[in-house]
Amino acid sequence: MSFPPLVEPAADLTVEEVRRYSRHLIIPNVGMDGQKRLKNARVLCVGAGGLGSPALMYLAAAGVGTLGIVEFDVVDESNLQRQIIHGQSTLGQPKSESARARIEELNPLIDVVVHDERLDSYNVMEIFSQYDLIVDGTDNFATRYLVNDACVLLNKPYVWGSIYRFEGQASVFWSEYGPCYRCLYPEPPPPGMVPSCAEGGVLGVLCASIGSIQVTEAIKVLTGIGNPLVGRLMTYDGLDMEYRSLKVRKDPNCAVCGENPTVTELIDYEAFCGAVSEEAAEAARDATITVRQLRDMLAERESGHRDFLLIDVREPNEYDIVQIPGAELVPKGEFINGRALTDLPQDRQIILHCKVGGRSAEVLALVKAAGFSDAMHVGGGVLAWVDQIEPHKPMY
Repeated sequence: MSFPPLVEPAADLTVEEVRRYSRHLIIPNVGMDGQKRLKNARVLCVGAGGLGSPALMYLAAAGVGTLGIVEFDVVDESNLQRQIIHGQSTLGQPKSESARARIEELNPLIDVVVHDERLDSYNVMEIFSQYDLIVDGTDNFATRYLVNDACVLLNKPYVWGSIYRFEGQASVFWSEYGPCYRCLYPEPPPPGMVPSCAEGGVLGVLCASIGSIQVTEAIKVLTGIGNPLVGRLMTYDGLDMEYRSLKVRKDPNCAVCGENPTVTELIDYEAFCGAVSEEAAEAARDATITVRQLRDMLAERESGHRDFLLIDVREPNEYDIVQIPGAELVPKGEFINGRALTDLPQDRQIILHCKVGGRSAEVLALVKAAGFSDAMHVGGGVLAWVDQIEPHKPMY
């Protein structure tokens, strides 16, 4: 199904612009009219990370006249495996400024607007109102629901993408013509059920595959060509090299775009999605130790003045990267299926840790429910340990 062009064409193209975009201009579907619409378009990319990197670069190269970036993070070494808009020379810099510099080098003919701030319910409407279309490069559910709801309330198309390990998804949510993100995912998954890229990993080049699809969809919507992914979910399996397209129908009972919406203004999305479950939060209350406390406890255990079992609930490939000395690996899944619970010693205190603390808090709830009332977990996990205790070890 085709849709009318989202933006009106600019008055003209300069000679320099004609030279630069000539390969677009000779495509009948794009031509001068389509390129003028791109020049007149205002597109915001939420995030300048894995998906945002290729999306921003191709949007800039395509000649989108005004390109916005909303990003509050700084460039870290672990980003460079996939966030190709950044480089070694920009480590430690704000990602928004690093991205701006790369875009301006790539195409000085466009305007770049930087929003160096965390997107939230207080600023999203004001920021989004400045743009025609939103491209989402985020990797957490709270921001996705925030972006979706703001786009529905402002009646703006939302080009969405998601990546994990070797798999990706993409769609165009536009409530004026089709379903929104909540029609596909009415509720977020339970906390801890879906690992983030930071926990589960992602093949770097997958970002380019999905990010370029997002830009393709954005160009189609802006110029009114082709058949955008409105009402369709595209899935990609990089290992099997398979693309599939699934129909997504508008939900008449959708909380935000349905016939009788219950979400008519922005909500607390962190609370809606939850960093950890209520059970985990309750279990961790008064049962969380710092890495410095753990260091002292390990010293006491070494001297024979204390006994406890330190369990690392991460995955084996994470354990291979870096470990806390003396920790035994028992992945979270072994606790979920119950096998690990039967093997826990009854006469030793249980101390749990993961990468940053979320997974270990979820396991702590299971362990306490099984009767290990004195069990504890390590706030900040192995990353805090490396940062504060053994800084010579690698981060990931």
